[in-house]
Amino acid sequence: MPDKKNSKDIMLPCGPWVPADGGVRAWLVVVSSALINGLIFGIINSYSVIYFDLQKKLEADGIPDSSYKASLVGSLTIGATFAFSPLAGILTDRFSHRRTTMVGGALAVMGILASSLVIKYVEALYLTYGILFGLGASLAYTPSLAILGYYFKRKLGLVNGIVTAGSSVFTIIVPLAFGQLIPHIGLEWVLRSTAVLMTFIIFAAFLFKVPTGAIIIEAQKKDSKCLNFEIWKNKRYVIWAIAIPASLFGYFVPYVHMVKFVATNFPSSDGKILVMCMGLTSGIGRIVFGKIADMKRVDRILLQQISFVSIGALTMLLVVAPSWTVMILIALGMGLFDGCFISLLGPIAFDLCGPEGASQAIGFLLGLCSIPLTVGPPVAGKLFDHFHSYTVPFLLAGGPPIIGAFALFAIKFLAAPWLNRAAIRAQVDISESKSSTAMPDEKNFKDMLPCDPWVPADGGVRAWLVVVSSALINGLIFGIINSYSVIYFDLQKQLEADGIHDSSYKACESK
Repeated sequence: MPDKKNSKDIMLPCGPWVPADGGVRAWLVVVSSALINGLIFGIINSYSVIYFDLQKKLEADGIPDSSYKASLVGSLTIGATFAFSPLAGILTDRFSHRRTTMVGGALAVMGILASSLVIKYVEALYLTYGILFGLGASLAYTPSLAILGYYFKRKLGLVNGIVTAGSSVFTIIVPLAFGQLIPHIGLEWVLRSTAVLMTFIIFAAFLFKVPTGAIIIEAQKKDSKCLNFEIWKNKRYVIWAIAIPASLFGYFVPYVHMVKFVATNFPSSDGKILVMCMGLTSGIGRIVFGKIADMKRVDRILLQQISFVSIGALTMLLVVAPSWTVMILIALGMGLFDGCFISLLGPIAFDLCGPEGASQAIGFLLGLCSIPLTVGPPVAGKLFDHFHSYTVPFLLAGGPPIIGAFALFAIKFLAAPWLNRAAIRAQVDISESKSSTAMPDEKNFKDMLPCDPWVPADGGVRAWLVVVSSALINGLIFGIINSYSVIYFDLQKQLEADGIHDSSYKACESK
């Protein structure tokens, strides 16, 4: 018999641990995650507003290639946010969701605060706003999604939708706030105020504690190697991790160039309205499609394919929109299917790789996404500088999502290996328990884990707190990123006024 000191550790996994799928703490986690997502992406998605002002400043200072340089700031931010995601996944497995998120929040605050001090030096902004803020956003964003699987199973799609909807809510609010505040207090003080708001990420991270029943899984992760090579032996995940980034070469082009596109084609209209429309329906889409994804017999990957085809087609239709009303309808549709795509990233990662591989599966996917997300907007800006029109850039931007959607069909021909391994482990453990009634000692205990495949509880207070925290992180990060078109418009003007060549290309590179 085990002694009292170790009996809790030994007896915990005798049955499969199941997330509660509810409870006060679970929902507080949901709120915290939603807040974190909202803060991060609310700021990132609003860069078009910052771009508009920054480009004008650079242009007024006579800096060449003002559009290119202003856009490079935003491009580096979104690129770094996703490029560092593999590191975020590894750190989450090694040091916990809470610690990784807190460090990320601190770095994000430092990056934005430092940016307010070097606003006149665009090269310094590459480091502070582009790399440092992007690194912090990445370290906060990835664990805010990964923690949800420890509190929910049946409702995982719904809570992911709620969390990622946080970025949509902030994407609606932040561009308006930036647009009103920048003319009155200046870009420098807007960034300082934003840095203060970002400190909420650190406080929200305190709720990111893995439930007691899942501690065994966390211990196994820490005892394993830093890199989880098992996910790369999973052919279904490999296909998904290649197809998704390939689909995103044109994904952020509308978010960066929308305000400039409207100013060019509909001079009397306000492009920020379209950014808000996309943010509004994106939030609705994340919750609605998240709920749909939880239904039985619903194919989550098929939903993601539909969203990609729709996003690609609607991006192409922007260039032939005959009126402002049609533009609004297209923006609403783009936001709706954007919400579908985003809300399914976490659930599909759990479907393909299981809970033990989800953190790094999400991290590496986002890391691969950094390349197309960084390259797409500057290329579109370069094409605009060449053609003086957004027809070619937007038509080319709509192609990759459609191609990537069809590439995902390959997943349907392969089995899910992590489910097979879990079933085999369960059968082996059951047969061994029948042949021996002796209580396992602590030395051999890890070899017998888990007796059955681990199942999240799908609820609980903490689980929903995780959802809210993740939503906050998503909202902050992508609210800012998705609003870059407002910043871009102002930044490109400044670069152009400064006589900088390729101003559109350089302004969008900061995205």
